[in-house]
Amino acid sequence: MAAPIPPAPPPSRAGLAALLAVRPVPRRWPVAIRAAVCMGLPALAGWLAGDIAAGLTATIGGFTALYGSGRPYRYRAGLLAAVAVAITLAVLMGLWTAGVPWLAVVALTALAAGATLLCNAVPVGQPGAYFVVLAAATGVAMHAGHPDPWRVGMLVLAGGAVAWLVHLAGAVVSPRGPERSAVAAAGAAVASLAEAGPDEFDDARHRAAAALHESWNVLVAEQPARASVALDRLRTETRALHLRFADILNGPRRPERAAPETGAVELPFGRPGAGALLREALRPGSLSVLTAARAGLAALIAGSAAAGLGLEHAYWATTAAVLVLHQGFDWPRTAQRSLERLTGTWAGLLLAGGLLLARPAGLWLVLAIVALQYTIEWFVPRNYALAVVFITPVALLIGSGGRPVDDVGALLVARGIDTVIGCAVALVVFLATARLGASARLPEALAGTLDAAVAVLGHLATGAVTTTAARTARRDLQHRALTLPDVYTMAPDETLWPGVVAVQRLAYRMLATCWEHERTGGRPALTAADAGRVGDALRETAAAVRDGRPATAAPDLPPLFAGDVLAVQRSLGA
Repeated sequence: MAAPIPPAPPPSRAGLAALLAVRPVPRRWPVAIRAAVCMGLPALAGWLAGDIAAGLTATIGGFTALYGSGRPYRYRAGLLAAVAVAITLAVLMGLWTAGVPWLAVVALTALAAGATLLCNAVPVGQPGAYFVVLAAATGVAMHAGHPDPWRVGMLVLAGGAVAWLVHLAGAVVSPRGPERSAVAAAGAAVASLAEAGPDEFDDARHRAAAALHESWNVLVAEQPARASVALDRLRTETRALHLRFADILNGPRRPERAAPETGAVELPFGRPGAGALLREALRPGSLSVLTAARAGLAALIAGSAAAGLGLEHAYWATTAAVLVLHQGFDWPRTAQRSLERLTGTWAGLLLAGGLLLARPAGLWLVLAIVALQYTIEWFVPRNYALAVVFITPVALLIGSGGRPVDDVGALLVARGIDTVIGCAVALVVFLATARLGASARLPEALAGTLDAAVAVLGHLATGAVTTTAARTARRDLQHRALTLPDVYTMAPDETLWPGVVAVQRLAYRMLATCWEHERTGGRPALTAADAGRVGDALRETAAAVRDGRPATAAPDLPPLFAGDVLAVQRSLGA
């Protein structure tokens, strides 16, 4: 009997309950301390040098510390260097275009769209494009003081260099710490899968597959060509976890005897390369293109509206709009993020007003920034609205340049109004573009996953599952299976949810069969004729999904995949 299809995930909900919820997050304090140190050190250096304004300028580069967590140290070094340079160039762009208001708006628009597309396409990770756009907006704000652009650029880059050094300091103590953490997470996920009951099995399987895939990203995709003994040991451990994962999925279908492995083994690939991911993101109708277009359009409208109203800090409206849209959330989560930003900002203005009126200077200003940044990073994954309460005052303290603010009330009101404009524009832009390609996105993702499964079938039929072509096909199938729930979340259609679950089950069964054959060797898992019949059935199903019609049920399928293929076809209307 086929396993029951779990209910579709409930739609995301925006509201007071979500606004007040505090999610449990283990061991956030190391990340919070690192971010606080990276922001505090440049400010401290500026105070010690007698130029606190220069130190606060350098803290902009300290935002580099918010990227790269969990990545291997060698890979992290390159990523953080690129982020530090991007932030520096963004600040300079803001400085150079601020003298011509319309040019500044156009430049921020182009940057918002380009950075959003790039950060969503390639594995930059959180916080994504936002801080690059914020850096450019900060450069626009600095123009009023007529600073030397090259001096500002060097200060920002120096702050990025400090963040780079602090971020990589852990390599001295535990050079393979990120890799071990990824393998441990994969082991815990596979153990949970082994203990999962029928109702939780599909979710547990997806979490285990995602954790294993992430471990291969860390152990293969983000590593140099030459491996160390320690890395080889971790790869061997992860491969054993993947074989255990295959055993759990294959269950009684697993052969009673497994041939011992001999000689070197071919490692699976991690995620697709940056070029492949960028090409995938640039496909017409892709979520990445839509998200980038939304962020750019909202930046243009919000910046133009704020500038047209004569608001002194129009760039605040631009950054608020980009913040709400740049992650590509669905409507409920976009509305929730807007609500969090609004409520958090207005509550944070009270705290900011108290701090600005207290006029902390010197070491007290440095300590205030450190304490606020630590609190921000502690709250960000738990409750974003509470984090924004502390983001608002730290931004205004840094923006003050260490100088007293003449009219604190006017500054706070301006920040609040600009935030309202940016959030409102973001919501309007989302609603105006909500239907662009949404109806076709999930069917195309399902069909593309079936196409990837057909590619893997050919390698199963020959028994050559470890060649470069086979490992590429297995990686692509894994990638598509893992992203299916995310596509569903962005374009939910409850009539297709059974198809999402069934296609995922087929994909994981096929990948588990590859792992089983890789271990046992011997005859291919399928004959060429069997693979041909399964392939024909999957191609017909993919075409039916794209055409919006029921698939034709396939008879006489081989027992290995018959149940999974028929489940896919039944779930999609055969």
